[in-house]
This record gives sequence, structure tokens and C-alpha cells, in this order.
Amino acid sequence: MTMNPIRQIARAFAIVLLCAILTAGTKPAYAGKATPGNKKVLIGLQLYSVRDDCARDLPGVLKAVSKMGYSGVEFAGYYGRSAEELRKMLDEDGLKCYGTHIPLDTLLGDNLVKTVEFNKVLGNKMLIVPWIPTERRNTKEKIIETAKLFNDISAKLKPYGMILGYHNHMDEFKPVDGEIPFDTFFSHTNKDVAIQFDTGNAMEAGVQAAPFIKRYPGRVLSVHVKDHSATNPKALLGEGDEHWNEVMPLILGPAGTRYFIIEQESYATTPLDCAEKCLRNFEKMLANR
Repeated sequence: MTMNPIRQIARAFAIVLLCAILTAGTKPAYAGKATPGNKKVLIGLQLYSVRDDCARDLPGVLKAVSKMGYSGVEFAGYYGRSAEELRKMLDEDGLKCYGTHIPLDTLLGDNLVKTVEFNKVLGNKMLIVPWIPTERRNTKEKIIETAKLFNDISAKLKPYGMILGYHNHMDEFKPVDGEIPFDTFFSHTNKDVAIQFDTGNAMEAGVQAAPFIKRYPGRVLSVHVKDHSATNPKALLGEGDEHWNEVMPLILGPAGTRYFIIEQESYATTPLDCAEKCLRNFEKMLANR
């Protein structure tokens, strides 16, 4: 017997209402928190962490990284692949490009357009310079000149929807002409030049990340969540000396971080195993927020 259309609608509404009543007052365990299931938390692996594996079998590494639960990767070299080849592999494994580390020279002169076109194909918006040549940063005056150069490049990238960033190592925290180069550089770049803060590198230089991240709200768009231990050279993320209880509230809030990039450069087991353990540790850190 065919049910009256009005009765069908009434029955459907009753079912929806009953479901709402039964689930009222309940919410996911991670509700209100930034977690791997939350779109705000984009967790990628810096492929330098597994560079030897990538050199042997890049497609296999990307599949493994995807299966671990990473949603993206950051490149530090392309292993002889074209942008089209890389994009095809990423798409096949459901991965996104969350950034790429490139030399400053690739953003100068005619190289800029080539770099933009390559990254358009990759679907990448974050162009990160991981190192400034010594002659561009060995005096305060040179650092300021380089900061202005970054401002100029950033303006040229803006029409393409791409962001220029700089990634710290250790030298940025060693005084030059009485100032900390990290602060000299970022106080002379405009807000469009992003900070990619590497917590482990800062720790290795003897400084905690939180005070520096706090100084530049909204500009730390990408973070290398990495640990460093004074006693354990093979410490994984969450096992070192970083004050994560201070760092996590910042990078999940006022720092404006969009991309959380895990990098591990020392290994107690295989690099891929370490990459997976770091991800699990980071998920626990997020869950405890």
C-alpha cells in the first residue's frame, strides 16, 4: 500500500527529530579542539626526513606517507621529477603540497616565472627559502637589504596567490652587530613575508620557540614541528626539550599557523618508521590540547 505523501514527510521529520534528541548533549571527543580531523590542522611531512627513501622510490614513499595519515608533504628537492609527474603522484595518493624549500636564486630575475609555473602545477602556495647566503646576512645592513629583497619578491608573487616565506636554522639566533638576525630580518620584512619557524633548529641554537613565535602574531604560517634533546640525539617529536605546553597554544591560535610540517633528521629506527611515530606523537599532543 502506498503511504500518503503528507504522512511520508511527517514520518521523515519524526525520525530526524528523534535522532536529534538522542544525540543532544553529545559531541565528538575532539570538538572545539584543533585535531587531525579538523580542517584547520593540515599536517604534512617534510620529505627531507625520508630523503634516501625518496631517492630510491618516491612513488612508494608518497603512498606510505599517505597511509600513515599525513594529508600533505613539503618538498626539499624534486628527485628529477617534473611538476606534472609530482602532481600526478600526489593526486593518486590524496596528498597536497604544503610547501617547497627552494634556493633564493630560483626567485630572482627570469627564474621567478619558471618557479611560479612549476608550483602552479604542484598546487603549492608556500615558497620557502631555507637558507640565505652568508654574504647577504653577515652584517646588520646586509640583513636589512635582504629583508627588502624579500619584500619585493613577495609583492611579485602576490598576484599569483603565492606566499614567500623564510625558514630558520641556527645562525638566525646568533647575534650580528649586536642584534638577533631573526628579529632584524622579520622586523624589516612586511606582513606578507611569512615565517616558517623550525622549533628544533631554534632549540639546537639554544633558544625556546615560544618567545619568538609570540612576537610575530599572524605571520608564522608554517611550522616545522621538530624536537631537539641535549641528551638524546635520536629523540623524536615530543621526546625532547621543547616546551610544547607553551608552543602548542601559540601555533594553534595567534601565530596564524596553517601548515604543521613534521621533520625528523635523526633515526632510532628507519626514517619512515620515525616519520610515522612522530605523527602519532603529534596527534597525541593535539588530543591533549
